[in-house]
Amino acid sequence: MGIKTGKLALLVSAAGTVVGGVYLIKAYVGGTLYEGTQKLTDKVVIITGANTGIGKETALNFAKREAKVIMACRDMHKCEKTRRQIVLETKNRYVYCRKCDLASYASIRTFVDQFKKEQSKLDILVNNAGVMRCPQCYTEDGIEMQLGVNHMGHFLLTNLLLDTLKASAPSRIINVSSIAHTRGKIKVTDLNSIESYDPGEAYAQSKLANVLFTRELAKRLEGTGVTVNAVHPGIVDTEITRYMSFYNSILSAIFVRPLVWPFIKSPLQGAQTIIYAAVEPQLKDVSGKYFSDCKETDVSEEAKDEKLAKWLWMTSEKWTKLNVR
Repeated sequence: MGIKTGKLALLVSAAGTVVGGVYLIKAYVGGTLYEGTQKLTDKVVIITGANTGIGKETALNFAKREAKVIMACRDMHKCEKTRRQIVLETKNRYVYCRKCDLASYASIRTFVDQFKKEQSKLDILVNNAGVMRCPQCYTEDGIEMQLGVNHMGHFLLTNLLLDTLKASAPSRIINVSSIAHTRGKIKVTDLNSIESYDPGEAYAQSKLANVLFTRELAKRLEGTGVTVNAVHPGIVDTEITRYMSFYNSILSAIFVRPLVWPFIKSPLQGAQTIIYAAVEPQLKDVSGKYFSDCKETDVSEEAKDEKLAKWLWMTSEKWTKLNVR
């Protein structure tokens, strides 16, 4: 009996060591949590895709910092459910749901019009919402979905809010990109992926577009008191993987996900660099940069192409009908 008990204790101890090791790996991979305690009292912030994942964690963090949080989301039912959770947890009643479908220019313009009627300033804009590796489909305005939501929608939203951001300076814009931008190529002759479509390539192109947009916008905002930076949140376990059928399969749940789980960030961990870029005092005058794990990181050579950035800007202006009302 004593031998059996000893073996059982040894097995339990070994299991505990393994579990502990797994959690240590996940904590290490996830990076450190941003420890800045800056308040955002009386600050107005907009976060796209704030009802789930890293957008939700960012909204929760800003609400704890006493900001007035505008959750710009496509699904109002999910948004309201998350809003109530945030209000209950933070006791901050200044958290609002507002409809904003980034796959619709009309929806974006309606959101901006409503926002400007309700608020007189905007201190922080977090362009977080996104779609990844979806089947070939197009927005209601005819833009390939990943390019349309991840870049064009945020391009239009940001430009329509620039006057308010400038009037509220110092203010900040954070564009959520990805390390996938390093694999991206801007298909100048087939930007809309009509001639050929690959889900991974289209996603990488849209994330590269985020960085090019950030760098070009930073130049245009010099001297205004408005900064714009891009961030890579890391590989995060969120709903953005909804179109990755194998990853969400039963087979994957049994054999794959348990193995990769320690190496994937939680939404809380993924939100840290966004929060850092939005509130860190030392970044007050930093603009046009790219951050990962709360540190400035270099971008791909393609992302440094100034002529390409200008071409993408002009194309985006045309495709979003930015100057047409």
